[in-house]
Amino acid sequence: MLFARRFLWFVTHQKNYGGPSGLFRRPTSCSLPEREPRYLQCTCCWRARVPVAGFETLESTLLSSTTACKEDNRPLDAYYTSEQREVILHLLNTATPSELAGVKLLRGRKSLSIVEYRTKHGPFKTLESLVNVPLLKHKSAVTVFQSILNPVKKEKKVKISLAKFIRPEVDRSWLEDAGSIVSVVCGTNKIAWSHVNRGMMVLDWQQVDCPNFFRGTYLASAYLSDVSEVVSLLPSTDFYIIEKPSISVQNTALFPIMAHMRTVEAMLFALLEPRNTPPDSNIPPRVLNMMRTGVGRHFGLMVGESRTSGAQTVRQLMTDSVTQKIPRVNFPPELLLKYRDHFQMGGRREGEELCDALLQAVAFYELLSESSS
Repeated sequence: MLFARRFLWFVTHQKNYGGPSGLFRRPTSCSLPEREPRYLQCTCCWRARVPVAGFETLESTLLSSTTACKEDNRPLDAYYTSEQREVILHLLNTATPSELAGVKLLRGRKSLSIVEYRTKHGPFKTLESLVNVPLLKHKSAVTVFQSILNPVKKEKKVKISLAKFIRPEVDRSWLEDAGSIVSVVCGTNKIAWSHVNRGMMVLDWQQVDCPNFFRGTYLASAYLSDVSEVVSLLPSTDFYIIEKPSISVQNTALFPIMAHMRTVEAMLFALLEPRNTPPDSNIPPRVLNMMRTGVGRHFGLMVGESRTSGAQTVRQLMTDSVTQKIPRVNFPPELLLKYRDHFQMGGRREGEELCDALLQAVAFYELLSESSS
């Protein structure tokens, strides 16, 4: 306030620096345009914010600002309703450091200081008590309260590139020209597929049990018999999309499953890919891989690096196909009738491969559409 007092002295003695036509008087010969209202902020208190309309009111403004700090000594709680105080205190007393970090000004050390303070002194009982936390004073506390009451929701949608999850890489125009695809997913004892066209109509959707999987020591003839039977049932299409499992080779306990998946995957590639295509021809491959994690992220099924069940998502797609005017996916009535009670939560997950095959086909078309826009 020392600066304000000196400046006030200068204003009151302005006649010594130019008399009536000095620095702070409007010239009489011309009129200045009206200025937008401005504000003076006290440097020692967050409350004193007084409007300044023009040069003539500067002296009265400085005088009023010197008394604003002395008159307005109400606690922070007085500026909020009981409901607002309850919301603010609930978050401050229950939020984890990561949740507090989502509030403006509370990233880093400040969120940890709040947790440490309430652990040592108990929950916050008043808003004013927040200023006792290190690094938090009145001005920053007000910003924190406003951020809690009016959170800014930033919808951050991560765009997933189709090319990132399709192998081998192919020209996008080839994929866009495809009239339909068959999505194939291999399980431990069955193979499922979904035939979907560009209009998001499910043309075929079924699975076949493979009794020779995991019997004995991965007999090639037994595997070939089961996989060949499935291939003979697959409909003709432009592309076969085979799920690429995300099993880490570092997990030795899952090595038998990984070997099984890779064996079936290799046989599907060999049996479905045309054999007479020259390697240097300008013909796209007929069989492609799609990463399982990419489909999981597209539908929000990932928990860390693991993917959860897609049964609930598929049930919602089936319901929307009947209730929505423009559904995300269209199902023929016979398929809805066949699978209406197939995907039940809490029971044996007999339809996981069917779910995954359908979701992979839907994700393929939707990611292709997003990458084209």
